[in-house]
Order: sequence, then C-alpha cells, then structure tokens
Amino acid sequence: MSTRPHLHPGLVLAVAAGGAVGSVARGLLGSAVGAVDGWPLGTMTANLVGSFLLGLLLEALLRRGPETPRARLVRLALGTGTMGGFTTFSSLALEIERLLADGSTGVAVGYAAATVVLGLASCAAGVVVGARLRPRRALRGPAS
Repeated sequence: MSTRPHLHPGLVLAVAAGGAVGSVARGLLGSAVGAVDGWPLGTMTANLVGSFLLGLLLEALLRRGPETPRARLVRLALGTGTMGGFTTFSSLALEIERLLADGSTGVAVGYAAATVVLGLASCAAGVVVGARLRPRRALRGPAS
C-alpha cells in the first residue's frame, strides 16, 4: 500500500461510506432527541457518544499492535468516516451561534463548555474501556 493512504481509492471510499453512515445516524439521533429547554441535546449526545466510541476504537486498535492494512481500513472507515460523520463540530458551532443570537448567552456558554469537558471525559472513558477490553500485545507473554 502507498505511504500516502489519502490517495488510495479503496480507503477514500471506506471513509466516504463510513461518513455517510455516521451522518445518517446523527441525523436520526438528532431528530429523535432534539432540543430540551433550549439545550441542543441531540447534537450534544451525538458528540459525546462519538467521542466515547472514537476513544474506544482507537485504544482497541492501538493495543492490537502495529497498524496493519486491515487495521488502517477499520480506523479510517469507522474512526475518520463513521465517527467523523456522526460527531459534528459544525452543528455545535451553529447551535452556539443561534443561542447567542437569541440572547441565550448563559445556555450558549454552558452548552459549549459542557460539550468540550464532557467530550474529553467521554473520550477518556472510551480509552479506559478499550484498555480494559484488550491487554496490549506487547505486554503479553509468549504465545502458548
């Protein structure tokens, strides 16, 4: 495989397909959850769940050892594609702007801060779960 994976058509297609799946899932979640008391809960939920899943995925892949072509495909399709489409910085920014324009400064600041802090915590939780699910290959003893 090329040292420039962004030019490999199969990997580009995997990212695009994953992005489509993630975007549709986010749209469905956003429609189902919506906003609660002016708080854009659908987008926040997608971003927090996506942060957790991305942390889990990347930690699990890291613990498998050096990246193989198959692991790269999984990382790009699920991580960059699906989780990239599922999470949304643009909707977060737009919702903050709308809250500010509507004069809901406190909600906008709280929403932005909560999303960032809880997003980091969600990602860290995903890493912890990923670490507990799979011990590092390098730390395992010889195969029996």
